[in-house]
Amino acid sequence: MIPQIKTSSRRGFTLIELLVVISIIGVLAAFSVVSLKTISKTRKISVARGELAQVAAALENYKAKYGAYPPGNGANTTTAALTNQLFYELSGTTINAGGNFQTLDSSATIAPLAVKNIYNVGGFLNCTKGGGEDTASAKNFILSLKPNQIGSVFYNNGIPATNLVTAVGGPDDTYLPVGVKGVNPIRYMAPGPTNNNAGSYDLWVQLQINGKKYLVCNWSKAAQVNNPMP
Repeated sequence: MIPQIKTSSRRGFTLIELLVVISIIGVLAAFSVVSLKTISKTRKISVARGELAQVAAALENYKAKYGAYPPGNGANTTTAALTNQLFYELSGTTINAGGNFQTLDSSATIAPLAVKNIYNVGGFLNCTKGGGEDTASAKNFILSLKPNQIGSVFYNNGIPATNLVTAVGGPDDTYLPVGVKGVNPIRYMAPGPTNNNAGSYDLWVQLQINGKKYLVCNWSKAAQVNNPMP
């Protein structure tokens, strides 16, 4: 007796079925890319907002000690707000043996002439002054800065200065607010702010993500899209 060979009733995918499956995979992949970009954008904006909150807390402690917020760049314009002395004012300074301002943690120094040329002010309020019983000691109000929250910028024919910057960078490499890749300063304007109540200050950072600008600021809970502020 000749044994019977059973054949499988299963059939392979047709060309149309394969094309349908490939199309579905392509659509899902496209959705995944869009979703990842959205998550990345949200995270970067969230990081920048957290950094502004950190600076804002330091500003309130500064005001509690000195009775006023740190002065902004003496030019007092939104463009000048890119170039502000917050790093030095919030870190606290002393005058070193060379006659230059030096931060309390010795991480940065700047000459008085540079302070005047860059920030349009005569010096820093949060600076140790006097001696003996008359010493007025400066204070560091922003101790928990990470290395990527500080950036060096060169102004006025190569004069170096240190800025508070956002850790997320531009984040687009093509966004160069001070001409240095990845250095995106936190902007500060006081007194006489344009967006908050008088007597307060404006604090903001402009991000460029996938070619679109997002303004993260202390006068709006939501990031503003394509705001013209620098």
